[in-house]
Amino acid sequence: MGRSLAGGTHMASLKSEFTSECPCCGATLTIDANLKRVVGHVVPERGDKPELDHAQRILQEEAARREALFQQSVETERTKGDALARRFEEALRQAQKEPVTRPERDFDFD
Repeated sequence: MGRSLAGGTHMASLKSEFTSECPCCGATLTIDANLKRVVGHVVPERGDKPELDHAQRILQEEAARREALFQQSVETERTKGDALARRFEEALRQAQKEPVTRPERDFDFD
């Protein structure tokens, strides 16, 4: 088709094409009015992208964060069983103190 890509970006080269900025992400969109579709886009540079020089440190921090979350979930599960056992014992003691009564059913009143 003869369209050129200059520096990795698509430039509007046909009369039916125009460019617009995406209101959500800020990307530059090239739209073909005849096709009624996006034919190219350029994503803007992120200001918060991590430096590759710090990749090892970032990976170590993420691994430490995952390990901390895992240890927290293990501790929660460990104490969860104890808490459920205590609640069961308390409910059992309370049930033993209450008098045993026969449940009333609707058809008993007939």
